[in-house]
Amino acid sequence: MSRWNWQSRLAALLILLSITFYALHYAIFRDGPFILRYFIAQMGFLPVNVLLVVLVLNQLLARRERAARLRKMNMAIGVFFGELGTALLGLLSPAAGDAPLLQELAAIARWSPPQLESLRARVRDSEFHLRLAEADLERLRGFLLAHRDFLLSLLQNPNLLEHETFTDVLWAVFHLTEELRHRPSLAGLRRGDVEHLCGDTERVFGRLLVQWLDYLRHLRENYPYLFSLEIRLSPFDPAARVQVAD
Repeated sequence: MSRWNWQSRLAALLILLSITFYALHYAIFRDGPFILRYFIAQMGFLPVNVLLVVLVLNQLLARRERAARLRKMNMAIGVFFGELGTALLGLLSPAAGDAPLLQELAAIARWSPPQLESLRARVRDSEFHLRLAEADLERLRGFLLAHRDFLLSLLQNPNLLEHETFTDVLWAVFHLTEELRHRPSLAGLRRGDVEHLCGDTERVFGRLLVQWLDYLRHLRENYPYLFSLEIRLSPFDPAARVQVAD
């Protein structure tokens, strides 16, 4: 590896240019004391320049970079819900029965941002108990295995791994997929095994629901037309229809 990378060559070039201009000034005006006073004055401003670059400019650039990464992550999260997440909520929500908290989600389009945030907090702190029969587990396994390659592609996205909440959702869904994939048959499972699968499914449902609410909040604030579509596809509103009413 070369000792002189582009940063070293650039630094050497800038120093050489500075020396050249000081030498040219001395050659023309023969005023060494002025050059010395000017150099000392510029050195006095150097800490302020460093402060502005490090604490201000770098912070602005870092904030811009974070915003760009967040946009990319939200795009990938939108693809996740369009391909898998919303349908998975619709597949699991009937197993939750008539949970009052889920019934409130039917009217989510009319909720204000503070109400939506309050609902999210209650969902996050709630435990959902799902009743899954063998047929439900078979249907769930078929659905998840059909999307296994899609899940793997998301887990390989380095931008998404910076989103802690969504990463937890992906790992929970992938773990459930693997649990179901490695069982040759879901018929005649022992009670303990069924309870274990139900526990994995409840973990997926709770985390996925919180992420869905975060996704809706993002859509309402930034993309109202996508928010409208997601509400019309809501798995919690029996009257939801993708067709727009007159």
